[in-house]
Amino acid sequence: MISRRAASVRVMTKRVHIALGVRDLERSIDDYRAMLGLSPELVIPGQYALFRTDELNLSLRVQDGEPKVRHLGFEDDAATEFSVTRDSLGFEWERFARQNQLDEIREAWPEAAP
Repeated sequence: MISRRAASVRVMTKRVHIALGVRDLERSIDDYRAMLGLSPELVIPGQYALFRTDELNLSLRVQDGEPKVRHLGFEDDAATEFSVTRDSLGFEWERFARQNQLDEIREAWPEAAP
């Protein structure tokens, strides 16, 4: 039996965030569109793409050199600000609310206005 108190608790959403550095944005968009079964919600041509599902926040950003994981993190509804920590293995983890990510995108690409 579910108590009334438990039923009224707001469920917070956390999405795993994976930020990839890619050489060919269009090809990468095609790859992840096929894998995820959806199109990115934001594309800055030749520079950046953002996919979001209920569980995943995946960003692709063009960079020189070999493709790589740029950083990991969580899109977290409970986050009040953007933060970065490193785990014991040295991986960088960001924590941010959706609006923090949109603000960062606007700062990098003012013309994009997501």
